[in-house]
Amino acid sequence: MAPRAAGRFGPLQLALAAAGAAAAALDVFADGWVAAGYARGGQPGRAALALALLAAASVATQACSWFWLRSDPPELRPAVPTGLLAALHLLQLGFLFRCLHALKVGWKVCCTKTAVEEEQSRMAFLSHDISMLRLFETFLENTPQLVLFLHGVLQTNKAEPSQGLGICMAFLCVTWSLLDYHQSLRSFLQDKYELRLSSSVIYFLWNLFLLCPRVLAVTLFTLLWPYGVAIHFPLVWLVMFLWVSLQGTDFMESPGPEQLYRATVAVILYFSWFNVAPGRTLGRSVIYHSFILADSMLLALCWLWGQSPSDEHSYLVLLLGAALPCYLLGLLLRVAYYKWLHPNAWAQREGGHDEVDANRLKLRLTSAPALVNRRMRCLAQAQFPVCQ
Repeated sequence: MAPRAAGRFGPLQLALAAAGAAAAALDVFADGWVAAGYARGGQPGRAALALALLAAASVATQACSWFWLRSDPPELRPAVPTGLLAALHLLQLGFLFRCLHALKVGWKVCCTKTAVEEEQSRMAFLSHDISMLRLFETFLENTPQLVLFLHGVLQTNKAEPSQGLGICMAFLCVTWSLLDYHQSLRSFLQDKYELRLSSSVIYFLWNLFLLCPRVLAVTLFTLLWPYGVAIHFPLVWLVMFLWVSLQGTDFMESPGPEQLYRATVAVILYFSWFNVAPGRTLGRSVIYHSFILADSMLLALCWLWGQSPSDEHSYLVLLLGAALPCYLLGLLLRVAYYKWLHPNAWAQREGGHDEVDANRLKLRLTSAPALVNRRMRCLAQAQFPVCQ
């Protein structure tokens, strides 16, 4: 494999950015449509919960977006009054505005045959923020809604085609947002190798295989104790929040917003692994997956203990039996990815026996340091061992 040059924003990236902006708008309408369906079906509580999840995710995402805009260099801010930006975020339109602004900048970059490095760096900066905000919104909104939708399907033992499609799309959106986030981090590597199709597929699959059993275990628990998750989630979230805090994250510009970031990461960790601190991650990863596996097994055992032998949901026992092999397969694929497909593994193969050089990757240099996304660069340094 040969290292490739720094990626440039082109028509394909513009098309993907447009698709992302359209998806952000359609997602809001789809959530409202589903909530309206619940209300028409005589389930106002479920409709209110779906809207509450949408509102909570939107508020947190808009808050992060606003804090980032305020701390960004002036040359990176949209050329609109600060009051208008604040109003857009209060109206929960800040993320959508970011997507549209990135499209405008991306169009100019694509129309310029000889776009300078500064313009490319500016577009990369905007894309990195959108990738991170999309990840936040997906885990704060779609993942809890996935549990809600599955609960409704399993409770009634029937699924409308729209529900089945919605559940599948939710799984795909969550795992795709993780893949997009990982690609954003890899773009900071100076000697970066292309994230090839095989690497993308393996990364996508191991996230999917680890996520599915977790969502299934939580959903089964809610079937017997619908209000039990109101106790379980805050307890596990608190553990994850304390764990993230002990790792000393420094993602935001001030202590207050940093707590919001840690709280958001704790929600992500409730469902999926997310690395936030530099250093060797093997120990932290083993601790995390052991905890989540034990917690998910406890939830599943509670469901098995509470269901009656003649329960109409007895077919779920077979599905639950496949959950553990699915989780273990996800762990196996993750090990394979980090052993053979991760940039660190490539550096070790190229570095030969020089362990110092083989375990260090260089970050990409730029002629415009002010246009480097400090937030995502810090996460890239946490994800990859790099030379400072």
